[in-house]
Amino acid sequence: MSNGDTSIPKNIDVNVPSVARMYDYYLGGKDNYPADRVACEQLLEHVPSTKVLAVNNRRFLRRVVHHLASEYGIRQFVDHGSGLPTQDNVHQVAQLVDPDARVVYIDNDPIVLAHGKAILEENDRTAVIQADMRDTEGIFGHPEVSRLIDFDEPVAALFVSVLHCIPDADDPAGLVRRVAERLAPGSFLVVCQLVSEDAVTRDFVTDFMAKSTGNQWGRVRQQDDVHGFLEGLDVLDPGLVEVSTWRPDSDLAPKQATREWIEFGGVGRKW
Repeated sequence: MSNGDTSIPKNIDVNVPSVARMYDYYLGGKDNYPADRVACEQLLEHVPSTKVLAVNNRRFLRRVVHHLASEYGIRQFVDHGSGLPTQDNVHQVAQLVDPDARVVYIDNDPIVLAHGKAILEENDRTAVIQADMRDTEGIFGHPEVSRLIDFDEPVAALFVSVLHCIPDADDPAGLVRRVAERLAPGSFLVVCQLVSEDAVTRDFVTDFMAKSTGNQWGRVRQQDDVHGFLEGLDVLDPGLVEVSTWRPDSDLAPKQATREWIEFGGVGRKW
């Protein structure tokens, strides 16, 4: 690992790109390997807006968490497929609003667990657990989740730029519904995923990412697919949109130079 702060878990093959580490590279992070960087650069040749897309997605996550904490009083966050710690993590944004806000990060990458524990060891209101985000039963029954999250009170469940990692056979919409069913009224579900209305782009990126990551991938979808993820929930304004346009802080935020694919999503409330 380029920063040398955390040892590499023994079960990690650094020659196989990781979605989490590729995202880290696009955000300017240091927790990635040559294989991740090569895959990122190859992807940029075909979908050149990918880097700014990743930046805009991170800004969306920050805005969503701040809005839910400051405007809706949410003090509990469960971040599915959280990825590697970077700037403006969920707990940092939420705990600026209220230091007592509680956050659980979930990821199946052992490197995420190693880095997360190192960063969060002095923050007893935040935890990171290694789990497959599809394992709803295991996640809700995990001791750290039970310690931090009171499911009798409203919770924000985050699925930010991760549902495209889940194959259709594993029913990503069903995953969101299973989580929503367990949450108290007044809770929120945040979803966004990579979409393209161009079949050539969808097929290329889906095939490239599946081959690059050892099939740790689902598919690039279309906007109509994402609408199904929040079915039955009250979707907050401005609805499901390209994420840089979801309640932007400023007109000066980075814009994608091309729109061959976008991050598309929004926020639903359970009543």
